[in-house]
Amino acid sequence: MENRNLKDAKRREAFYHVEQKRILYKALLKDRGLSHRIRFEMCLKLNALPRASARVKIQNRCVLTGRAKAVLRKFKISRICMRELVAYGALPGVTKSSW
Repeated sequence: MENRNLKDAKRREAFYHVEQKRILYKALLKDRGLSHRIRFEMCLKLNALPRASARVKIQNRCVLTGRAKAVLRKFKISRICMRELVAYGALPGVTKSSW
């Protein structure tokens, strides 16, 4: 659990460090007014950026269990943990509904 959360935290940090470069390279790559050589160089620089710094590598994880699926963004916990915490009354303002 800890390892998965730490790994994701490192990916988020890498993303924030490289985000501006990635945006710049993509903008220059899409600019049709530039020469092919410059655009090709931007393509190479974009490919040289670390893969772990890509936005798609970032995944929302439960802070309690490290689960990657069914994570509620507002609480940053999975639906299973959410259900348990609501049943215990540990989340203020949230009640378990029944009908």
